[in-house]
Order: sequence, then structure tokens, then C-alpha cells
Amino acid sequence: MKAEGKVFKYGDNVDTDVIIPARYLNTPDMKELAKHCMEDIDSSFAAAVKEGDIMVAGKNFGCGSSREHAPASIKAAGVSCVIASTFARIFYRNALNIGLPILECPEAAAAIEAGDTVSVDFETGVIVDLATGAKFRAEPFPPFMQDLIAAGGLGAYMSRRAAE
Repeated sequence: MKAEGKVFKYGDNVDTDVIIPARYLNTPDMKELAKHCMEDIDSSFAAAVKEGDIMVAGKNFGCGSSREHAPASIKAAGVSCVIASTFARIFYRNALNIGLPILECPEAAAAIEAGDTVSVDFETGVIVDLATGAKFRAEPFPPFMQDLIAAGGLGAYMSRRAAE
């Protein structure tokens, strides 16, 4: 599985209240949530993001409350992968649960700039900044986690496994 897209870059400690403000949590419509993703930190994000784009951030991305709405709104906005120096543990788990690929790679998070185009190979963990040619290596997920993400998350993965 691979991804390639334009980078939207954010700093350290981006919390779930910034990813999707609480005032929008009363809607179950993921496309509606996507319209408000990142709006308190980057009001242009929802209008500018395209299917397949990539988010890059610093340390402790997704800190704060444990709402699954945060990774779900990022995924619904079309983001194909989030690369960060580190993730808050609950965000990390929630992202995997809903099938949003995330990679921890401090070197990539520091070097990649907003607007760069980046490719990610999830099987090898290789991240390439196509704007500079720089290559980085994140720890790839084991095969069963790659299957979980490819299935679209834990629920879809378990349904598929039960049907087998």
C-alpha cells in the first residue's frame, strides 16, 4: 500500500479540539465533520485538501480528548496518511481503529515542508520528499496491521475475518 500527496504541516501538541472542534461533534455525518477539520488552526485546510494529501506534524499529535471524531474527520477530508514525530497514544489507537494510516518519524516531520509532495510506502516505512529527494524511514506496521488499515479499520477487518 502506498500514498502520495501534498503536505499540510502543523506543529507540536495539535490536540483533538483543534483537529475537530467540539461544537461540530453533534453530527454523525463524516463529510460534514471533514468540512470543519483543522478550522481553528488552519481555516483554509478543508477547502484546500485533496484526496490523497498528507498531514505532517510535530510531537504529541492528537493529544487531548479520546474522541474518534478527530482521526475520522482527517480521513473523511481525504488525507491518506499522517506523519508526526510522535502521536498521543489514544489518537494512535483511534486512527488505526478507523483505518487512518499514521507513521512516527521525527526526522521526516522535521524536514518535510508544507506544500512538498511526499510519497509513503506503508510496507517498507519509506517516506520520500519528492520536492527535495530526501528519504526517511519509519517503522512499518506488521502485515496484520497493514491488513487492518487496508480493510478500512478494525470493524471492517473483523467483519471480513468473520466471513472467511
